[in-house]
Amino acid sequence: MRGSVARLLLPSGVDPSALPLLIARALRALADGYMAVLLPAYLLSIGLGTLEVGIIATATMLGSAMATLAIGAWGHQFASRGLLKGAALLMAATGIGFAGLSSFWPLLVVAFIGTLNPSSGDVSVFLPLEHARLAAAASGQARTALFARYSVLGALSAAVGALAAAIPDWLASHTEASRPTALRAMFLLYGLIGLLVWWLYRQPIADVAAVESSASVPLGPSRRVVVRLAALFSVDAFAGGLVVNALLSLWLLERFGLSLAQAGVFFFWAGLLSAASQLAAPLVAQRIGLLNTMVFTHIPANVCLVLAAWAPSLPLALTLLFVRSALSQMDVPTRTAYVMAVVTPVERPAAGSFTAVPRSLAAALSPTISGALFAAGFISLPLVACGVLKIAYDFALWRGMRNERLSGE
Repeated sequence: MRGSVARLLLPSGVDPSALPLLIARALRALADGYMAVLLPAYLLSIGLGTLEVGIIATATMLGSAMATLAIGAWGHQFASRGLLKGAALLMAATGIGFAGLSSFWPLLVVAFIGTLNPSSGDVSVFLPLEHARLAAAASGQARTALFARYSVLGALSAAVGALAAAIPDWLASHTEASRPTALRAMFLLYGLIGLLVWWLYRQPIADVAAVESSASVPLGPSRRVVVRLAALFSVDAFAGGLVVNALLSLWLLERFGLSLAQAGVFFFWAGLLSAASQLAAPLVAQRIGLLNTMVFTHIPANVCLVLAAWAPSLPLALTLLFVRSALSQMDVPTRTAYVMAVVTPVERPAAGSFTAVPRSLAAALSPTISGALFAAGFISLPLVACGVLKIAYDFALWRGMRNERLSGE
């Protein structure tokens, strides 16, 4: 059974011991998918106000970012397998803590030190550790294909998890359980998933002895490259935050008068196109290289976004946005594979941390700007600004990194 699952999920040329990491990623994304939807509803149901909900959500993001940075700075001093198992136990404790507490300050502490993720992406202590082990399980094109499977599994599992957010209301209407009790059950399920992830991390996983060597510093010869990539990726993330899905939906509703159902159908198909593009990314990278795939699929995607902002009709705007969806996510697995390949093996956990966390912090700043522009009547300006900034990022990335040697093979 395990052999058939491995053949289905793992690309050719990948160490089969990477399979537990892929399954763990899918389980975590499933839990994150419904938690991102249910967290505000649960906090409101136990009597907290909207301001307190916002503070707790911010605490979860800041806590995850700080923990991930700590892994990058000091994680090289410890066995990564032990860190992964510890993070999984922290996930279990987070679910139990949220299910059992109802006061603001205790919940705030659990939110900051725990593993809840209220955003659509995966910014957590798991990320750099899993990336480093996945990078050790394959090389070259197989590594890119492996990261593509990792990204697509996460995206699809998160979508299924979002559907699971309907379970508490179903339980409350079909059983004697109250709505807060049904919501608490989902947090206990989150904790149970954490225990399953812990069990998966106990399985034999790809050897990262090189990563766990006694390095004196987390970033050595590749420090300059990682700092440059982190700065460039932050620009890309800031631009992307200008047009998150909620704001793009608002633009479609106000500009063309779409109904919520029509907008939902659009995002469903756009999501499928994005997932397909991530699967296609390794094939494109095999032909033109990782950096070229990141840049030369991203530029036309962002040109489409700028053109969609000024499209005179709904069919033309949707067509341009669908083309964008089919191209814009090809850089997700290739970006991760590129970071892992451009640094030495011992630096991979630190590189994964120091390039991922600044992206999340930068992306958290820009939605407020878009909201202000919408309120001022400039509803298409965020799309234009996003596209222009991302195109500038693409050119800067290609110019700054085109001569870098991939030393992590």
